[in-house]
Amino acid sequence: MSRPQLLYVTHRVPFPPNRGDRIRTYHVLRHLAEKADVTLACLSEETVEPSTVEALNRLCRRVEIVPVERKWRWVRAGLSFLRGRTITEGAFASPRLRAALQRLASDVRFDSVMTSSSALGPYLSVPALSGVPAWIDLIDVDSQKWVDYAAAHRGPKAWLYGIEGRRLRRLECELAAMTRGLFVVSEAEAELFRRFCPGGPIQAVPNGVDVDYFAPQSVPTRNDCVFVGALDYLPNIDAAVHFCHDVWPEIHRRCPVSRMKLVGREPAPAVRDLARIPGVDVVGTVPDVRPYVASAAAVVVPLRIARGVQNKVLEAMAMGKPVITTPLTLKGLNVTPGVHCLAAETPSQWVDAVLSLYNDAELRTALGDAAAFHVQTHHRWASCLAAMDAVVGGHAESIGPFVGLPECGLRGHAIRE
Repeated sequence: MSRPQLLYVTHRVPFPPNRGDRIRTYHVLRHLAEKADVTLACLSEETVEPSTVEALNRLCRRVEIVPVERKWRWVRAGLSFLRGRTITEGAFASPRLRAALQRLASDVRFDSVMTSSSALGPYLSVPALSGVPAWIDLIDVDSQKWVDYAAAHRGPKAWLYGIEGRRLRRLECELAAMTRGLFVVSEAEAELFRRFCPGGPIQAVPNGVDVDYFAPQSVPTRNDCVFVGALDYLPNIDAAVHFCHDVWPEIHRRCPVSRMKLVGREPAPAVRDLARIPGVDVVGTVPDVRPYVASAAAVVVPLRIARGVQNKVLEAMAMGKPVITTPLTLKGLNVTPGVHCLAAETPSQWVDAVLSLYNDAELRTALGDAAAFHVQTHHRWASCLAAMDAVVGGHAESIGPFVGLPECGLRGHAIRE
């Protein structure tokens, strides 16, 4: 019996799995490739190494990587905005990718197609894909991210972010009407989606962790804090700047030997400037984050803008490290503060939480052990992604049909500009 033919379209090359969206798309690709012949089509604005192509070819029947020039990306983003659509759609619009999908779907009779993120939803309108059962892995409810950005800013940025949020919400509702199913990373994200699009075919598919790679390590612990994340990403920039300015000085005053380490790729200028603060080390890009996590007494995740499930939290928990994070970040995780992690919101709460971990080795061990057990039990990739098996072959057993667009839940959530 021949294997199902699946077309998977991603907004970035899903390898190496070294950042949040790539981690998910890579493991989704691996999972689906076990059950179907996968043709992968993806965008890339970076130079793709031969080793990356080789790794993807081992998983896929065929791989199409479409380069995107950064300058044209933002020209298209601006034109999309002026036409009343989203900046996001324009930023990921590519005539070359559309032509590649038309060619691929003309050559192969696909049983199903799935895209990653709402930004790629418009590609489902490619004529050759007409009638092919479609799914979208939204990952997060992106419209809410832009709404949150708007709330965190003032002036022109708040205006622009607000419009983008409203337009993206409209797009998400449109996609609900044209697909068999939509996936997000947590039940909290799914419930958010249902509030503005009731009846939409939404389902939570949580992120997993490579528990063998992110295993606990027996190394000496120093009274240091570490924050891991892409340091050119707005929520991470905001978190690092807030923590280092408003929280860290008091911790360092009470524990002068302590260091705050910011680990992640491409630190933005605002992050690089934090190295001027006593005790702050802007480490930047590293080949392996695990040594920095393993040696720290506290893994801090002070996000004030957050959507979905944070891989950085799950990975630190898998390593048996005590994590301190904001209540907002915990919305996507089924964990109990005080058992699996610590929660902090105000600067004084953060200072108390960090110092409690510095001074209490038994507390660090208890939190770390509970965290590792929780991840090993609930966040293995194979079990997390089982709900996506419905995508293979175009079946829709796991998500009920959704016919029509029921006003997008816009009563009380009117889309205005």
